[in-house]
Amino acid sequence: MALTSRIAPTTRSRTEPLPLVDLAAVDAELGGEMEAAISRVCRTQRFIGGEEVRAFEEEFASYLGARHAVGVANGTDALELALRAAGIGAGDEVLVPANTFFATAEAVVRAGAECRFVDVEASSGLIDVASCAERLSPATRAIVPVHLYGRVADMPAVASFAAEHDLIIVEDAAQAHGATLDGRRAGTFGAAGCFSFYPGKNLGALGDAGAVVTDDDEFAAWVRTLLDHGRGGGDDHVVAGVNSRLDALQAAVLRVKLPHLDRWTAARRGAASLYRDRLDDSILDGDSGDGEEREVHHLFPILVENRDSLADHLRSVGIATGVHYRRTVPATTAFRASRDHCPVAEERSGLQLSLPMHPYLSAEDVERVCAELERVS
Repeated sequence: MALTSRIAPTTRSRTEPLPLVDLAAVDAELGGEMEAAISRVCRTQRFIGGEEVRAFEEEFASYLGARHAVGVANGTDALELALRAAGIGAGDEVLVPANTFFATAEAVVRAGAECRFVDVEASSGLIDVASCAERLSPATRAIVPVHLYGRVADMPAVASFAAEHDLIIVEDAAQAHGATLDGRRAGTFGAAGCFSFYPGKNLGALGDAGAVVTDDDEFAAWVRTLLDHGRGGGDDHVVAGVNSRLDALQAAVLRVKLPHLDRWTAARRGAASLYRDRLDDSILDGDSGDGEEREVHHLFPILVENRDSLADHLRSVGIATGVHYRRTVPATTAFRASRDHCPVAEERSGLQLSLPMHPYLSAEDVERVCAELERVS
């Protein structure tokens, strides 16, 4: 299957290093435009807020089909501020999947609440609503479905569960820029959706950046208050907030990249299809067929028993891989007191290996990876 994109794949020899993510290729394609955008900001001397931030917020909200996008300093702050804006704090419990990046749980703690870790579906690695029901308590106030790997969680099931138990939904969409389910973008199902624009994301800045997305005017206004030291207007501070303003340089770069996101997604889907056509079904992870098309493939994980030795072999022949995630969050030192057992997530933590995935992979790159996987299987 040919790559479904107009992107010219990076030409590599079979001995040249193959990166997990190719940021150099992004710079080769858009470096001139990004430099011009940065120069534009430097000429205005408006580095915090201003037209670039406002314009990116409007453009990103429009892309997602949301009413508001509020720029913040990073994705972790986006989660914390969204939870705080939703009124989550001390004495509250929040349902968090055990299979996620640490920041998801960290944001809950920073908001003053407690994590209750829930298991994930074996078929997708995403939040399992049945496990949520087991962890529910009178203190449960919110649920944070994580759209991991670029896959959208089962949001109809999450929404039904949340409505039944009067829970607030705050989506962690840090890996799912543009992913869809039933025609809706990830990040637009709950009270708020939280995004990271870390450089390696599908839509990445040149440093840390993030956004909170919502359709609620009051919610958006409260996030804006919290991110700017709790400033309520003028010199008055109505609450102790944080300093989490999106800077104009990052906003300008993101404005350059956003129009290319769908094209990059098509290329990622093309590479994923090549992997799926070539690899044995027994190691493939997640949905296939029509379900795959709503994914945006931030990562392409496989599940293998010999994960570490396989990663060592691929490294030895110049192919980079990633381990996401070697420990479940409740297995980390920070959450060692957790009483939440999540067997599916725990099993996945020893099996997951991420293969190279980015918009500039060629068919030859994918074949090279698959051939090496076969050689040691």
